[in-house]
Amino acid sequence: MQFQFNSDSSVMGTENVATRIEDMVREKIARFADRLTRVEVHVRDVNSSKHGADDKECMIEARPRGGKPIGVHGKADKVDDAARKAANTLAQRLERHFGKGEKDKHAARPDKVL
Repeated sequence: MQFQFNSDSSVMGTENVATRIEDMVREKIARFADRLTRVEVHVRDVNSSKHGADDKECMIEARPRGGKPIGVHGKADKVDDAARKAANTLAQRLERHFGKGEKDKHAARPDKVL
């Protein structure tokens, strides 16, 4: 699974922030890693130089093998909190996405004996 981290100029996209967020996202979606080809994380400050509530946003897009991309986002006061919210939402969405295939598989019907 490839991992890509992007940030705008108003968010400190230092190696430390990128590494922290990557580690956290990988941990949250670890059980799906073999079914994903790529994960992209985009972090930005919504209102740039102004301060305000929930002004950091994290968008995560996961690409399942042979499927359509799944995108989620989270907003918070801090970049790490926004990434955590988005990663939790992504884990739930992936659970539903991959769980659907398992749920539709029924046990083979036993042969009827007359």
